[in-house]
Amino acid sequence: MSRLRALLLALLACGTVLVAGAAPASALSSLKDPPPGANDFSCQPSAAHPRPVVLLHGLGATMSENWSYLSPILKREGYCVFALTYGLDPRLPSRGGTISVTRSAPEVGAFVDRVLQATGATQVDFVGHSEGTFTPEYWLKVLGGGPKVHTYVAWTPLYDGTKLLGVSQLRDLLAPTGLSKLGVDLFNTFCEFCTEVLAGSDVVRQLNVGGSGTPGVRYTTIMTRYDELVVPYTSGINDRPDATNIVLQDVCRKNLSEHLLVAVDPAVARLTLNALDPANARPVRCDQPLGAQPAAAKAAKKRASVKKRAATKRRG
Repeated sequence: MSRLRALLLALLACGTVLVAGAAPASALSSLKDPPPGANDFSCQPSAAHPRPVVLLHGLGATMSENWSYLSPILKREGYCVFALTYGLDPRLPSRGGTISVTRSAPEVGAFVDRVLQATGATQVDFVGHSEGTFTPEYWLKVLGGGPKVHTYVAWTPLYDGTKLLGVSQLRDLLAPTGLSKLGVDLFNTFCEFCTEVLAGSDVVRQLNVGGSGTPGVRYTTIMTRYDELVVPYTSGINDRPDATNIVLQDVCRKNLSEHLLVAVDPAVARLTLNALDPANARPVRCDQPLGAQPAAAKAAKKRASVKKRAATKRRG
């Protein structure tokens, strides 16, 4: 009975994605409206930051929902920033990332090509959150997109899938009875990705052929011990020899950010900036509240404001 209850709870959890699909017009606008600072296709990368940064959201999110905090920080630091909402099911018009990775990963690739053409860059950097570390990885590793990406900063990644609520174990236990296929088919009616990301799935195995990650891409993973969706959180460990794996609580011992809160955590933002530009890495402050600008970014904003006032004064 406890295993059946786990399956029902998991179905309920994924079902929230379906319920969220009946969203007001304001939510639908977030599909097309980029987060602040993103999708200026006239932006030309600087010598300091020669690669555009592409932001890749998590399951059920849109680009503006997931990246309204980090995107303007990156823009103020001088990056050309781009984002998209990928993997939309027409039945769930406000929830990204619910369709199969085999269909959503090519959307990521097409967007990267558009960014490269507009900016003249030869490679981009990725920052992905949750599913944004999984579906784009399919494009990199399976569809051959690897040469187009230099650096991949992965928040709460799940290279080995998730064992959330024991559903993957239950799937394997029931496989001989045929009930496993029934459960997978039920999941797939509203969220194909939900079954593909379960530990041991065909897609997870495909992504781990030869180890996690794609040769030639420089990875930094940022995990949290309090991740309630990626179970275990160590599913995010990238085993490539040149990968940097960071557990947030090893940097900030008292940090309580879980799977979702990393998206507004200034320590995570600073770790991300350091991974994108390691030559100019700054210390991580652990005393800032959620939603605060990371200290260095705040200083950059102040410098920009001073320059603007000085320019206005000269014109006057």
